Amino acid sequence: MPTLDISAYTPQEVPLPPAKPANFFTELQWKTFFALADAVVPAIHTKATSKSSNDRVVSDAEYNSAVASLATLISGPDANSIATRYLQEDVSSNPLFRSTAARILSDHVHDEGRNGVGLILSALGSRAGSLVLTGSTTLIHDQPIEFRERIVRGWDTSRLPPLRAVYRGLSAIIKKSWVMTSPTIGPVLGFPRVPVHGKPAAGFDYEFLQLPPGDQPEIIETDVVIIGSGCGGSVAAKNLAEAGHRVLVVEKSYSYPSNAFPMSPNEGFVNMFENGGAIFSDDSSMAVLAGSTWGGGGTVNWSASLQTQGYVRQQWADTGLPFFTSWDFQRSLDRVCDRMGVNSDKVEHNAQNNVILNGARKLGYAANTVPQNTGHSEHYCGYCTLGCASGAKKGPTQTFLADAASAGAKFMEGFQADKVIFTKVKGKQVASGVKGTWRSRDSYLGLTGTGVVERKVIIKAKKVVVSAGTLHSPLLLLRSGVKNSQIGRNLHLHPGKSLCYTWTHAKVLTISVMGGGAVFDEETRPWEGSALTTVVNEFENLDGQGHGVKIEAVSMVPSVFIPVFPWRNGLEYKLWAANMRRTTSFITLTKERDPGRVYPDPVDGRCRIDYTISAFDRKHIVEAIIASAKIAYISGAKEFHTTYRDVPPFIRPQASTPESPEGTNDAALQSWIAEVRRKSPLNPERGLFASAHQMGTCRMSKSPKSGVVDPNCQVWGSEGLYVVDASVFPSASGVNPMVTNMAIADWASQNLARVMGGHKQGNVMARL
Repeated sequence: MPTLDISAYTPQEVPLPPAKPANFFTELQWKTFFALADAVVPAIHTKATSKSSNDRVVSDAEYNSAVASLATLISGPDANSIATRYLQEDVSSNPLFRSTAARILSDHVHDEGRNGVGLILSALGSRAGSLVLTGSTTLIHDQPIEFRERIVRGWDTSRLPPLRAVYRGLSAIIKKSWVMTSPTIGPVLGFPRVPVHGKPAAGFDYEFLQLPPGDQPEIIETDVVIIGSGCGGSVAAKNLAEAGHRVLVVEKSYSYPSNAFPMSPNEGFVNMFENGGAIFSDDSSMAVLAGSTWGGGGTVNWSASLQTQGYVRQQWADTGLPFFTSWDFQRSLDRVCDRMGVNSDKVEHNAQNNVILNGARKLGYAANTVPQNTGHSEHYCGYCTLGCASGAKKGPTQTFLADAASAGAKFMEGFQADKVIFTKVKGKQVASGVKGTWRSRDSYLGLTGTGVVERKVIIKAKKVVVSAGTLHSPLLLLRSGVKNSQIGRNLHLHPGKSLCYTWTHAKVLTISVMGGGAVFDEETRPWEGSALTTVVNEFENLDGQGHGVKIEAVSMVPSVFIPVFPWRNGLEYKLWAANMRRTTSFITLTKERDPGRVYPDPVDGRCRIDYTISAFDRKHIVEAIIASAKIAYISGAKEFHTTYRDVPPFIRPQASTPESPEGTNDAALQSWIAEVRRKSPLNPERGLFASAHQMGTCRMSKSPKSGVVDPNCQVWGSEGLYVVDASVFPSASGVNPMVTNMAIADWASQNLARVMGGHKQGNVMARL
């Protein structure tokens, strides 16, 4: 495979938009916050090297052991120097860490959560509050790091729910901010700025509508306006434009050229993901990762291209939707896969995917290669969640949107849709356009110059297609006055929980993880190679009704992987993070039975998620944990840890080897499995779950009593208003949803093109 000379390629820097003012905290509250940050990710020193009360002081023996352990991992003549800088890194003195943490709190935490954190910070800034929360009247920023660390750790198991919530929120923000901004973690891991495999290539050169300054709303006329450029909207744009209709695709986010990819973690999460990288459920048990950029989730996903399985299609058909078992649906599945060059022939598994595939084979578990949308070409790159520099991942920007452009479609970035416009026609509510606000790219990035423009825009259209995604399509319908009790409900997330283990003879670590991994003696460099190329299907139908779990790998970009691991103390966390260069991962993907909902925040209208994994679905996750432990064991794992804090790690007996004749019948392993089952179902508060798949909040149904859109994806009770994205799924798809989403959009938009008939005026926008 081609190798990129990383010295010859540096991605174009992408500016960050200005953060909101951080005046929601007082100076004392910020001082307390950063004092806690120094406890979570401390600067490690000996008495001789310590220069600040913010240093975590350890014995000479412990410090020298840590340096030696890190130097062994790093290797090379500068290993000791790199290890020393890493241990002594002080997060609170890093301006980029401070600004990143402030941005997360200001831009990505809702008022309710931020106020809760502020209340605790205020209490810790007073002697009376400190006495209640810490047992001492000394303010926490004046306490030694060891004391602060003990207090933070105690919040994890506090009897007071608000303190447990603050622990989860603060530790998550601090860990994420550190990994995204640390100047030393890259050199420690040997993680290069750009992937070493593949080579950069130019992408499609898109043009976007630009508006002049003005006080009055800009009015644009078109045949079809499509709100959202992701997997559903892009396919609809292609089909409708190729049918000769005037198409305008509007996207609230912005487009970036391929030479900006892969972005740095800080750039990528802010510019290409919803809410800076994660939206948390109301109870903080679920982190939801959703793309928000040109091409939507198809720009930042991991290339997995699985078609909808037969039993799911039958379930959906049985709800009164026979389309899903029709030949038409299969043709749409094949058509979108053919356009993206979906294949498994050119897939090369990296270390972590080989562990899953080979371990499953040894246990007789059903497992397969996951097809990739790589244009029938090799694509050995694990960085694509931050943008694909090679263009080898054939997502919406490389395929359907480019086709739409070639057919004459027009595009507008930076357009926030406020509401759909309706007109009464013979007593019927007919969609006739959309109102919103357009912000020029310069305005978004806070740049100066003539390009800084913000305008109200009215788009008049014969048909309105909402493709804003499962989180935002229902909110747009609600803002538009659409009345249906099902809007926002039936949220499915494929909740995931990941696992880890340490490889035979590897140093014993105490790890409890969400984004799990296996630690090997040798380097695995898990960020190299495609992120997700294998799937274990053995446990996908545990209840006989199609509900169960799949086991897959997870992206191993450090900024994605490391922050989701639980923290116990600062030194251990730093030493564990450094072992990532020898890890692999598992993640369990659950086709859940019991959904949640999305709804608008009552204060600012942003998306809120009400979702807690049910006991029924958590029992299935337990079975996936056990199966993953067996895969790890048969592959030679010496230790196996789960993200669930109350399940002890499995430690392989010293006499046991991968070749031991009893295999997974090993008495110690079976005893551990029995203990895990005794704790089932797991308390969701004791571990973090995650989701990169959102489905169902505008689900398709045979009547408005049970869903939001009809079998043609038209919103019940409205004419000319359609939803084509994963929100229309009747339930969880059970597989990575991209291909299913695209196939539904393909079928629905081709039907819409036929409904609109042969009245084709050419692809020219009218601006009034």
